[in-house]
This record gives sequence, structure tokens and C-alpha cells, in this order.
Amino acid sequence: MVSLKDWTQNRDLIRWVEEAIALCTPDQVHLCEGSLEEYRSLCQLLVAKGTFIPLNPKKRPESFLCRSSASDVARVEEATFICSKKKQDAGPTNNWRDPGEMLALLKSKFKGSMRGRTLYVIPYSMGPVGSPYSHIGVEITDSPYVVCNMRMMTRIGTEVVKALGNAPFVPCMHTVGMPLAEGEQDLPWPCNSEKYIVHFPETKEIWSFGSGYGGNALLGKKSFALRIASVMARDQGWLAEHMLILSLTNPAGKKKYMAAAFPSACGKTNLALLTSMLKGWKVECVGDDIAWMHVGKDGRLYAINPEAGFFGVAPGTSFASNPSAMRTMEKNTLFTNVALTEDNDVWWEGMTPTPPAHLTDWTGAPWTPDCGRRAAHPNSRFTAPLTQCPVLDPAFQDPQGVPLSALIFGGRRASLMPLVYESLSWAHGTLIGASVSSEMTAAAKGEVGKLRHDPFAMLPFCGYNMGDYFAHWLALGKTFSATFPRIFHVNWFLKSPQGDYLWPGFGENARVLKWIFERVEGTASATSTPIGLLPTQESLDLSGLALPKEALTQLLALDPSAWLQEVAGLRSYFSLFGEQFPQGLTDELDVLERRLQENKFSTF
Repeated sequence: MVSLKDWTQNRDLIRWVEEAIALCTPDQVHLCEGSLEEYRSLCQLLVAKGTFIPLNPKKRPESFLCRSSASDVARVEEATFICSKKKQDAGPTNNWRDPGEMLALLKSKFKGSMRGRTLYVIPYSMGPVGSPYSHIGVEITDSPYVVCNMRMMTRIGTEVVKALGNAPFVPCMHTVGMPLAEGEQDLPWPCNSEKYIVHFPETKEIWSFGSGYGGNALLGKKSFALRIASVMARDQGWLAEHMLILSLTNPAGKKKYMAAAFPSACGKTNLALLTSMLKGWKVECVGDDIAWMHVGKDGRLYAINPEAGFFGVAPGTSFASNPSAMRTMEKNTLFTNVALTEDNDVWWEGMTPTPPAHLTDWTGAPWTPDCGRRAAHPNSRFTAPLTQCPVLDPAFQDPQGVPLSALIFGGRRASLMPLVYESLSWAHGTLIGASVSSEMTAAAKGEVGKLRHDPFAMLPFCGYNMGDYFAHWLALGKTFSATFPRIFHVNWFLKSPQGDYLWPGFGENARVLKWIFERVEGTASATSTPIGLLPTQESLDLSGLALPKEALTQLLALDPSAWLQEVAGLRSYFSLFGEQFPQGLTDELDVLERRLQENKFSTF
């Protein structure tokens, strides 16, 4: 095994790793090189531990199923903290603790936490290695499951250490919080009932204790790529956003890139991996979750996907809803908390119209369709490399990023919000992003129709005061020396008075993307309304789609009185941010209200 000082010349990294070893007292230390051989060795270790179940090699080669503890199945928002020096800097939407007090607590938790375990050091690059817009982190963990997932989700290993050199890095400390006494039997999924996921914005550090799952433990994902990166972006003049990135190519071969932000359960991954129903129009994926955006030398907005893999929700994914995702996970994929078939393949709700007669559910118990339980956990996941995606855009590795022509926001609204509309300016588009909300379903304590505000789909992920975050968006709009991306809002979830969806969704959403493409090109007409620019009925391509004219009218309808109530609700919500809420957005809200009162329309 190579020594730490032969592995890197970065003195800060050496000192930090040595301090972590002294604090956590592991039995062994493993410096990750990122090779395929290392990955396969760790997978076999996890099989031997009972953590991984090998899947049928004829059906799903080099793939494994993992079952977590029932107490460790999702992100723990209540245990996620932003520990800025001033409470005001964390803002009203984040949990805050004093950084000194929290660090002392964490060190007491981490002391001896890796006894009986191996400490893994994972150097990883968020974004293509060597890109001027990528950033490097190093995660210390005692979970081989984390190492395997991080290898798919980021670029890890020796090439990252070389690219880092003596530069600063984001230090990420993680432990499952379950030290082993000598001779003590380990669990397939070790974790602690106490959990902390903690971010220190000023020092750019992340500490995670007690959980082995997803965004709690894969610290390159939400913790670095959004919570810490959003602070870096504010300080350095760029954007770290919870956005997919896709390209749309027309029949003539012209391509445009778009980024889109949606709250959960609004079809984000399905849009990123869209199979277009429009002949000659092709959608390709750059990323399904996170976009880092910067203003290029030509004054345009560019984006990179800082991740290298998918960590997708399995339930509801099928060949009908998302064939590209299904093909992505045909091999070399890690599944967590899905069901196991009798022939050692995977299954989850929505995967097939009819469930198998017998399964082993996500807890390891026998399952039949009439047993009254879900076979897969609602938050069960698949982890797969981006390179396995059949519709991956060739520019996903471009170190300069891809130029964005449009930004799209959306939410789940049964009424009010039309199918699509365009903002009137960057500032108006910022208001649209800040106004994003979705209606809860019956699963959310039965509060059907209750709005959950989720500005920019960043509510759980912004690493600082969201009032300041809104101001940062407004300020960035003044830095473009070329045309800034057009900003749009979409809503696939409008319902008729009878409760039926008005829009077919899925692959037909390409028709809306086509209108956005043609708006950017200047070839699609629009109607100027108080809320923005709506498609004329003739400008939406509905060829071959059996959509009743009445449904189209409802999809593009505008109710000024209902919108005035929406404005009143937004004023109430935005008051949460107090003096931090930017005057520029208050002005935009005032202007929107005046337009709604005047209620003027024109077509061009």
C-alpha cells in the first residue's frame, strides 16, 4: 500500500488525513485509486459482508442489490445543518447551530468512530477533471458502500490527486457511527440512530455522522454540489443549481441546450432522459440533477454537470415512462432498497403493469401482490454511470460546459399555472424561479392541494440565506455581455374540472420544448399577457396528437383574479425573508400585480 506522503504532496491534505486517522482510530487506511480492480474488490467485500446481493449476471451483469436499515432510507432534513458564524447568514429556511459548538459535538461523536473498520480516503472531482469550472473534494469514510457509489457518481482516484496538486480542497468527513469492538460481528448495513449532516460555509467543510444512505453519505452530491457550492458560487460569481441539463436538436441538426429546475415528484429525471414523440426532434442528456453555471468569455451562460452518474429514484421508472433510464441500468448498476425477483433480478412499483406473483421485498421478507405492503421502498434508488446512458450528449465531458439558451422552472399545479409561459426579463424570470411551488398529494398527510413553496427547487439545498440567494440571481443578470438565456415556466399537471390530466406528458413534453426552442430562435409566436408570454394555439406543434380544442384552451388559460390571489400568497411567503428579500423582486411583484389589474393582452 502506497504511503500517504507518496500518494500526495499536498501538505494540507496530508495533515487533514492524519488528523482524521488520529480522531477516528480505524484499524486500516485505504487511499482510493479509483481503478476498476479496486471497485470490484470492494464489491466482493460487500458481498462477503452480506451488504451486496449479486444479481443475475445474464439479466443484469456486474450489478448488485443492497438493503439498508429501515431507519436509514432517505435524506434527513431535520438533522441537516448550515453552521455559519451568523445565524442570519443561514436564513430562515435552514437549520442553524453555532459552528464552534457543533464542531465540538461532532469531534466527540467521531472520536473512535472507525474502530474495527477501514478508513477510506476518496479524492473526487465535481465536474470533468481539469476543467476550470470543476472543484475537488476529498471524502473520508468508513463505508465501502459509499466508495462504490462515489466511484459512479464522481470522478475519483489518482488522476484527481494529480489534478489537485497543492490547491485547496473541500474536506468531507463521514462515518456510519458504529465502531466495532474486537471480535464483534458487523451488520450488513451499519448506522447510528443519531444523525448529523453538517455544513460549515465559511471553512467549506462537511461532516456527516450516523447515516450510510444517499445524500447523507455521498457528500459530493447535495452537500458539496449544492449546499457548499452555492456559497462558493455566490462568492465567486457563478451559480450552483438543482437543475437538469439537456439538449434539443431539430430536424435540421441545430442544437440548443436548456437547464430545468423542478421540485420532487415533478418529472425531473423523465425530462432529462426524454424520448421525443416528435419526428426529427432529438433530446439528449447532459445531467439529471445538478448544474454549475458560469458566464463565459463570450458573455453567455454555460453549464457543466458536476456529477458523473445517476442516483435515481426507482419506483415509477419503466420502459413506458423512461426507457432511457431503464436501458442505463441494464448492467453495472447498484440498486438500494428495491425488491428481488425469484430469478435474482430487481423489481419496483410501476416497473411493469402487473407485479410478479412472488418477490422478496426491500426488507428481505417474502412478498405477494395481496400482502398489503410495498415491495420496494418509495425512495429506493439506482446508481449507474452517466456513460451507460443511451441518450448521453457528447458534450457532457466538455471542460468549458455547454451554452444555455433557456432556463425552465416548473411545479405540480392542478390549476392556475398554464402549460408553458415565458418571462419578460431576467428579473421577471428570477421572480418566477423564486415563486416555484407544488401542490402536495394525499400522501402528504392528506393535505391535497396545499402549496409547498420550493424556490428554484433549492429549498433544502441552498447553503446560505435564500433572500441573499435571490439577490445573487438578480445581480448575475447584470453581468451578461451577450444575450442571457430565456426563462420559462412549465406545468405538466393541469387538470380538468373532472380531475383528469389535460396534457399527456412524458414524450409529448418535447412539443413544449420545441416551442421554447423556437421562441429562442424567434420563429414561434406568443401572446403577451400579464404573467408573461404564452404560446398562441397555432404555435404549439400538436401534429398527430389527439388533444381536444377545449383542453388546449384550458392549458393556455389565464385567470387574473386567481393570479392576484397567487400574488398575495407570494407576498406572505416572501415576508419570511424579511430585510434580506431583495427590493428588485418586490418591484417585480408590484409590476406583476399592476399588469394583472390592467389585464391587457396582445399577440406578436
